[in-house]
Amino acid sequence: MPGAILSPYKQVPETKHDLDWAELVTLDLSEFDRPGGKESLAKQLDHAAQHVGFFYVKNFGISQEEVDRQFALGREFYDLPLEEKLKYHNIKDLEGGEYNGYRPAGLRQLTENVRDNIQVYNLPKFDGHHPREHPPVLRDHIKEIEAFSRKCHELVVNKLLRLFAIILELPDEEQLVKQHVYDDKGEDHLRYMHYAARSPEENKKVGELYAPGHTDLGSITLLFRQPVAALQILNSKNEWKWVKPQDETITINICDALSAITGGYFKSSIHRVRTPPADQAHIDRLGVLYFARPNNHVVLDPIENSPLLNRLDLKSNPFTELGKHLTTEEWVKVRQTQQQRRNKAPPKISEDGKYEYEKKDLEIIPGLHAQIHN
Repeated sequence: MPGAILSPYKQVPETKHDLDWAELVTLDLSEFDRPGGKESLAKQLDHAAQHVGFFYVKNFGISQEEVDRQFALGREFYDLPLEEKLKYHNIKDLEGGEYNGYRPAGLRQLTENVRDNIQVYNLPKFDGHHPREHPPVLRDHIKEIEAFSRKCHELVVNKLLRLFAIILELPDEEQLVKQHVYDDKGEDHLRYMHYAARSPEENKKVGELYAPGHTDLGSITLLFRQPVAALQILNSKNEWKWVKPQDETITINICDALSAITGGYFKSSIHRVRTPPADQAHIDRLGVLYFARPNNHVVLDPIENSPLLNRLDLKSNPFTELGKHLTTEEWVKVRQTQQQRRNKAPPKISEDGKYEYEKKDLEIIPGLHAQIHN
């Protein structure tokens, strides 16, 4: 059977360059169920959630072998011939805000002769609402993929949602968990992501970036350890810092929907993907990620029963300020439609990596535009 046997996945060595690494807190989730453990973790998390938007977790209950199996599945998929991968790509769905399945590289024209170098394969969560054909290499392992997807949600996402609820002083520790039920209809997904290495000449033309500064649209994103250094975050001093690949951790970032429902108290982290350092610049970069979002029916208005948010008078967000009360489903559709819309013209790119797009290309809904963080 095609794809039935996977050869082991071996991660490449880390860079030897001494980069300007970000200082990020690491939460030990083995403390979660110990007496006082949740409260202690919430205190550790509070500053990072407010001011940084990025942190690590360790001892999260998923073995390195399970993680490596997902990297191996991603590798096997991207090793398929392009014509085989394209069977799982639908440009009309993509431009209409449906982002599951395959997105090939090269859909965005960045300069006259350089296109984007990012391939994506998204597997929607297994909630019964997203029937989809997968290539045999993934279909043969679909039960294993589902088990991994569910573990990401139950062992990591739900625990973090409980910590956020403690920080917000919510009367029910399960309040956010109840808005992110795995088996309810939602747009969460597991992603295999591939960045193809470019030539030095091409990298220079696009400002040494694979992806300019942006935020993610959901609640939180889980990035499994990626030894090819490329991810950078924008800190509170407006400085770009590299995110170090820590052994046996997941890098977590907070996203737009969680920021919206907390009136901006939790920071939607600004990050970008840069050309890797010289000793890794020739290596293709493979990522395994899990994107968690509120269930589709959840209205992304600020939470009304948080004593903390009420004391701080955080009762609005960019949606409500426009008189909009978007559900997650509506937000995901309009944001992903904007992300995949063909630009009228390539961006203007400066030598130091500043991207400038036509304003209409960044419009999500009237009055609300995506930001490119330079």
